[in-house]
Amino acid sequence: MKIRFILFVCLITCANGFSQSVQPSGMQVGMQVGIAKINITPNSPAFMTGYANRDKPSEGILHDLWAKALVLSNKEEKMIIVTTDLLGLSHQVSVEVAEKIQAKLGIERRQIMFNSSHTHSGPMIWPSLSVISEYSQADQKIVSEYTQVLVDKLVQVIVDAYAHQEPMQISVGHTSADFAINRRALAAQKNGINLPGPIDHDVPVLKFMKPSGEIKAVLFGYACHNTTLMGNNYLINGDYAGFAQIQIEKKIPSATAFFILGCAGDQNPEPRGTVELATKHGNNLADQVVTLVHSKELKPIKNELHSYFSTIPLKFKKVPAADYQKDLQSSDKFIQRRAKLMLEAYNKGWNTEIYSYPIQGIRLGNEFRMIALGGEVVVDYSLRTKKEFPGKNIFVAGYSNEVMCYIPSERVLKEGGYEADSSMIYYGMPGPFENGMEEKIMAAIYETLKKIK
Repeated sequence: MKIRFILFVCLITCANGFSQSVQPSGMQVGMQVGIAKINITPNSPAFMTGYANRDKPSEGILHDLWAKALVLSNKEEKMIIVTTDLLGLSHQVSVEVAEKIQAKLGIERRQIMFNSSHTHSGPMIWPSLSVISEYSQADQKIVSEYTQVLVDKLVQVIVDAYAHQEPMQISVGHTSADFAINRRALAAQKNGINLPGPIDHDVPVLKFMKPSGEIKAVLFGYACHNTTLMGNNYLINGDYAGFAQIQIEKKIPSATAFFILGCAGDQNPEPRGTVELATKHGNNLADQVVTLVHSKELKPIKNELHSYFSTIPLKFKKVPAADYQKDLQSSDKFIQRRAKLMLEAYNKGWNTEIYSYPIQGIRLGNEFRMIALGGEVVVDYSLRTKKEFPGKNIFVAGYSNEVMCYIPSERVLKEGGYEADSSMIYYGMPGPFENGMEEKIMAAIYETLKKIK
């Protein structure tokens, strides 16, 4: 009798353990996942951002813009990933949302990551790129109101996703897309100059599937500017990334598509210039993702979750106040506006020599790691990180948490040009960064990967 009782207990224990970790289909399920989306399309007409040559508000909506939240949790840890069809979030927006979520849900700063698609066909997020526009009092009110509404919506979508978690299996794989080119190399070639043209066509894909086999979410990334549509476009849309998400959700109706932008600072879509091309690039990317999702090439991710967040000081090259004083007399309105900002800061004693730069790391199981870097990061950081950490399956995302300016590599700083120098005018930043910034960022990436093991 005693032997039978022990055998019975063992069978019950094994059955309970089996039901918690393996479903009838044989699929391992451990992570709790919450998914939500919210429409963040501005009322039209809206003031757009991304291109300094626009001189009027938007004229219509090509398709809606979305903020989406993905909540991951197990018994020990939680992680929230928020994607937005926007040019980029300001420091103020990301900090305010993170603080409100901490108050509501007890989430630490390291446990929430923001990423923006960097569409150049979306609304102004004040005060990001504020130098490109000068608004009347009434127009400033409209722009500022959208930013506050955005904060409230980001909080809401996170809370919604957090409240609706259910068990899912997460799996990971990689495909590729080939429409991104190195725009610095292309521009130099047109001027008879040969420059290195590094690219990263990798497309990481995460699939989130219920025990029933229903696909609930697809997260994918790519390193390419969302600038297929240019400054002559006045229709609100998410560019190729917006079209890709729409196409994925059409082909997998049960799923929400999440796009993460990689190190796209010097990467452009090619060809570009029309809605048809933006649609084509998006559909091509979506087709690659959907094919992989339905294949047997994805690898299940174990039920482990780790994250880390830090900031490091990046120094700007010193610019004498006298130089900004001369810039105030410039015939270029953008140079003049930047000079005004810098002189006001200088005369008020504010520190304009250092930027506190955010770096974040996420690990899912031992099968996938993501490094999230702020700003418009050039592709060198992605390629170098993958090279120096082979076998780690790392995706390096740019445009994460806040987009303050371009983040050049040492190569780009040495070559000069838009990403290294003149872009700082439009971002209202003091000037180019000091040499040595790449090694500082790489050291922080090493430390982040060590922290998330």
